[in-house]
Amino acid sequence: MPTTPTLTGTDKVNINLGKLMGRYVIYIYPMTGRPETPLPDGWDQIPGARGCTPQSCAFRDHYAELQALNVNVFGLSSQSTEHQLEARNRLHLPFQLLSDHTLQLRDQLKLPIFSVLGMTLYKRLTMIINNGQIEKVFYPVFPPDRNADDVITWLHAHPLAIK
Repeated sequence: MPTTPTLTGTDKVNINLGKLMGRYVIYIYPMTGRPETPLPDGWDQIPGARGCTPQSCAFRDHYAELQALNVNVFGLSSQSTEHQLEARNRLHLPFQLLSDHTLQLRDQLKLPIFSVLGMTLYKRLTMIINNGQIEKVFYPVFPPDRNADDVITWLHAHPLAIK
C-alpha cells in the first residue's frame, strides 16, 4: 500500500493502514444512520447506499471466526469518530471503526465515492490487507450482509503461508 494517512479509531488511537502488520479486513461503508435521525431522502434508491448496519453486524457476528483465521477487522467511513462511536456502542461491535472524514484514502487510493445532501461518502468496498499491502479488494459489495461470508470464503481459499 502506498504511504497512507493516519486515521483515528473509535478508541482514539491513530491507525496507519500501510503500517499494519498481519492480515486485516477493512470494510468501507457509506455511513451508519442513527435511530433518532432520518436517512437522507432517496437513500434507499441510491445503489449500494443501504446496508451499512447489516454489513457491520455480519462482521460482528463472524468476528470470532475471523480472529481464528488470524485476521483483524476495521470498519471505515467518512463519518466523524464521535458518530462512529455511537454506532459501535449501539451495535456492540468488538472492533474499531476508523474515521476518514477528510477523505484521505479517496485521494491516496482513488477509492470510489458518491455525494448526497452535500456529504461525500465512500461507496461500499472491502479490502484485505496483509502487512500493509492490499491483497484483495471486493467491489462492488452486494448484498452487504453477505460481505463477511464472502470474505471468510476467500480467506479459507487463500491461507497465509506459515514461515
